[in-house]
Amino acid sequence: MSFLKHLLGDLEIQFSVSMFYRSASFSEIFSYTAYRQLSQMFLAIIFFHGSEYILALATHGSSNVTLKSLLISTNYLFAMIFSLVEYFIEIAFFPGLKELWWVSNLGLGMVIIGEIIRKTAIITAGQAFTHLIRISRAEDHKLITHGIYGFVRHPGYCGFFIWSVGTQIMLCNPVSTIAFVVVVWRFFAQRIPYEEHFLRQFFGLQYVEYGRRVPSGVPFVS
Repeated sequence: MSFLKHLLGDLEIQFSVSMFYRSASFSEIFSYTAYRQLSQMFLAIIFFHGSEYILALATHGSSNVTLKSLLISTNYLFAMIFSLVEYFIEIAFFPGLKELWWVSNLGLGMVIIGEIIRKTAIITAGQAFTHLIRISRAEDHKLITHGIYGFVRHPGYCGFFIWSVGTQIMLCNPVSTIAFVVVVWRFFAQRIPYEEHFLRQFFGLQYVEYGRRVPSGVPFVS
């Protein structure tokens, strides 16, 4: 009987400890840290995509705009879901990682800066800015080299790169931060040369000279 009592006592202690850690992990998910960081994340996503769509409507008209202007693809949804899964796992098991507020605030600053750069690019380019690469030149298509385009050739891509990586730094997601840097950089490293092939056809030496003088805006992409 004494052995059984001792065994039951140990099991009760282990169960109590287990429930304590579970409740602690559960409380971390609904903590102020999680509320603030996730709120910032969802607001950043809603504003980014909503403003993209509104600017597309204002620039090109409703007859020329589809839901594709929201820029939400299957791969994009998968990436964002992956980042949220990482966030919940880490805040449950490594809550201290999410308390690095200087890192989180750095990410928030990147989100704001990236948003400003991209939206400035859209407004500056006007109808010359499209979400799809043009493979034939429209009659009213002009090469934009003033404003923010005088500093980087692809400020829209530059802004999105900073914004997307910033969302993960804001969440203090180390795995997703690295993944976003690699995936988004590779996407633009392939897209920019493809797009500029047509731009050189459209504008000839004017674009060649512009490309020599102004950087792309995406690191290590000439």
